[in-house]
Amino acid sequence: MRPHINLCKARKVLTLFLFITLFFPIQFAIAAEDKEVAFLLSYIAESDCIFIRNGDEHQAKAASEHLEMKYNHVKNRVKSAEDFIDKIATKSSFSGRPYEVLCNSVRFPTKFWLEEALSTHRTSVAKKSPQPRG
Repeated sequence: MRPHINLCKARKVLTLFLFITLFFPIQFAIAAEDKEVAFLLSYIAESDCIFIRNGDEHQAKAASEHLEMKYNHVKNRVKSAEDFIDKIATKSSFSGRPYEVLCNSVRFPTKFWLEEALSTHRTSVAKKSPQPRG
């Protein structure tokens, strides 16, 4: 005699299983990207550099706030910290002019400065993560 399987319950369990396995990894990936963008915004705000946007100089905290405002407007189209750098923190969406940073009397594009900061941050995080034993 075969056991009776309640198809309604089986469908609910399967739906729940699919929801958990498909949704939660995406949420963790989004959370990781948000943390990296938050790191970059904090890195900018805490720097001693001057930001040049459309030819005007801005203090670091004001620049960070401006980039955060831009990020919040298009957050759904930013899939990674690299997207944040390329789409938000690299140039003016109004004029198209590249953003620059002035640090220690050296002026250069924000793109390179932020890419280096992100790379250093990721290396630091990786070193802090537990390493698998082999």
